[in-house]
Amino acid sequence: MKKFKHLILGRAFITVLLMLLQLTLLIAVLWKFNTYFVYFYSGSLIISALVLLHIISSRSNPASKLAWIIPVLLLPIFGSTFYLMFGRTHMQNWQREKLSAISKKSQTSMAHDSKLHEIESKNPNVANQSRYIQDFAFAPPFGNTATEYLPMGEIAFERMKEQLETAERYIFMEYFIIEEGVMWNELLEILCRKAAQGVDVRIIYDDVGCLFTLPYQYDKILESMGIQCSVFNPFQPVLSSKFNFRSHRKITVIDGRTGFTGGINLADEYINAIKKYGHWKDSAIMLKGDAVWGLTTMFLSMWDYLREETQDYDAYRPKKMPPLDGPTNGYVQPYSDMPIDNEPVGETIYLNLINKAQRYVYITTPYLVTGNELMTALSAAAKSGVDVRIITPHIADKWYVFSVTQSSYAPLIESGVKIFEYTPGFIHAKTFVVDDILGTVGTVNMDYRSFNLHFECGVWLYDTDSLRDIRDDFMLTLNTCHQVSLEECLSISWSRKLARTILKVFAPLM
Repeated sequence: MKKFKHLILGRAFITVLLMLLQLTLLIAVLWKFNTYFVYFYSGSLIISALVLLHIISSRSNPASKLAWIIPVLLLPIFGSTFYLMFGRTHMQNWQREKLSAISKKSQTSMAHDSKLHEIESKNPNVANQSRYIQDFAFAPPFGNTATEYLPMGEIAFERMKEQLETAERYIFMEYFIIEEGVMWNELLEILCRKAAQGVDVRIIYDDVGCLFTLPYQYDKILESMGIQCSVFNPFQPVLSSKFNFRSHRKITVIDGRTGFTGGINLADEYINAIKKYGHWKDSAIMLKGDAVWGLTTMFLSMWDYLREETQDYDAYRPKKMPPLDGPTNGYVQPYSDMPIDNEPVGETIYLNLINKAQRYVYITTPYLVTGNELMTALSAAAKSGVDVRIITPHIADKWYVFSVTQSSYAPLIESGVKIFEYTPGFIHAKTFVVDDILGTVGTVNMDYRSFNLHFECGVWLYDTDSLRDIRDDFMLTLNTCHQVSLEECLSISWSRKLARTILKVFAPLM
């Protein structure tokens, strides 16, 4: 009874109830207009025609256009109304201008750090990809950086606690999901203790991501503990497309000398303290050295945007980098992807990695909800003799997304791509490794939301020792995977095939 009462009075339940009431009221109002059916329907057709022209002429992903065109054509009254309310896939002009100005400031602070000229002298072909990231993600490549690949959430958690204990000046953390439990409570104890010692501790969390995991106005609770906190896109129970945009990033920075990113959020399933979808396989990467500055400015840019502050970024740059305790060969390029333009940085980095492959491409991803560009690139690589392997989950967290993922298997397998499902449970890691010399670890899922709507981040790697560790972890993980055969894909019932086909059409809206 106590749990039921908590659920009924909880923020999430009340929010969902209010939004359902708004949706019901909207449908009722539209239905009421049927009294004036001829006039109303004629007006709806005109609006639908204008909406269709807007969709067709927009620069959105073609698959996303199709996903909206179908409901607008089939249901001109409701389809066009819902598009006008929820179909916006680009931020408002003032938001874009504000973020663009902050991004340029961040770029200026890193202008002298770029090691692109060194990469050009070593491998002009690889330098082309690094140049793209530098020019369009405002993120240069760094040298003098030790990288440690962390193949499990439990390992990343222990490393994170160790490094947080060393903080002397500041701790910056930005996460999509934070949930009270074993993981967060242990981290919070360290953060509170460090804040009491005078360390500048700041937290950013996404309000939609934490809608079901944190109490209402949790930022004020953290502020009362001495921790500065900002909330990305505070959620309001109003039907609006503004909530299409989410900060899906995962960043921890300690004193500008140590940084973490990857797929791991701050919740117990990520360290297998609880079981949600079987065994949870995730990964992260720890940076020590110059490249941490890229993650630092990334966080400060978001902080400036949310707080409407103007900070001197260089004041947070380490005055002297301590000796590094690991190999620093290769180059490290932290990058972010933001929905402020029509540049799909995360997707383009993935495409470039696939297209650069000569021997192999190994990919781990929780979702394989791709458009034609990635499907073509993966298929073409496999047909050219490149060993293309992809690991996806066996136990789904979202059945409808998993159905779309599985619908991609057959055409890829027919092209020679090898698909494996992680049989112990759910794999949430987002990693690429190519030919032992290129790769990325980050937050970017292979789906439309990550590529077009979310704020994302990752680390592009060239010729670092950690790339071999990513490869070795991939090969080890294969031992607990089931290789999907073409026969399995083709033997499903016609009803499941139909359901998957319909879901795939609307995949860009998921």
